[in-house]
Amino acid sequence: MKILGIIPARYGSLRLEGKPLVDLCGKPMIQRVYEQAKKALDFVLIATDDARIEKVVKGFGGNVVMTSTNHTTGTNRCLEAYEVFIKETDNQFDVVLNIQGDEPLLAPKQIESLVSCFESSDTEMATLVIPTLKNEDLNSGVFVVFDKGFSAMYFSRSVIPAVRDEDKKEWSKKNTFYKHVGMYGFTPKALNRFAYLEQTPLENLEKLEQLRWLENGNEIKVAITTEISIPVDTMEDVERVRKLLS
Repeated sequence: MKILGIIPARYGSLRLEGKPLVDLCGKPMIQRVYEQAKKALDFVLIATDDARIEKVVKGFGGNVVMTSTNHTTGTNRCLEAYEVFIKETDNQFDVVLNIQGDEPLLAPKQIESLVSCFESSDTEMATLVIPTLKNEDLNSGVFVVFDKGFSAMYFSRSVIPAVRDEDKKEWSKKNTFYKHVGMYGFTPKALNRFAYLEQTPLENLEKLEQLRWLENGNEIKVAITTEISIPVDTMEDVERVRKLLS
């Protein structure tokens, strides 16, 4: 399989302005994500709408594509970057990965796990999940339930499934809960179709774009990872990552 990894990167962020360029022990965060992705993939590019990010990426020798400022989701930004890249390079890919730009501790094994879903020719879209380790993990995040065939049934910002007749403090003893790791894989055809689907009621309620795909009767395969990464949303997260890197 020929895989293209795309890292969407916006400068604007409600909680951490300029997040992709935050310094993490001598390197901007976007460079660390890019370098981690390159450990698993031959083809990686960054999709941005900001000239400051473009300049930094070119400075460390990364591939970058400038995209529209009007995209409302990272998926739409990935589609534009994919179309520009294959036109400019005359490459064709079997799978396109949407890799989060705020995961500087991204593990190459996570990418390998996600790509493994596409060993089945039936897979059009896939994502990663991680088992929770302790009850505190149930306080926040996006949760997912999936069937015996590892196809997602639902994603929610609420803890699912609920454990009836049990104190919530005991839930983790009764069940293994899975949280969503926001990395996606698509066939090029599925990426195009996903990007042009209209938003759906459940998507708008949960603010989770993957529900759009499910609500339209499509399948999302899940791969389980045990590699823990730390998404960076606040300065507290930045400090945690700096300590780990140093």
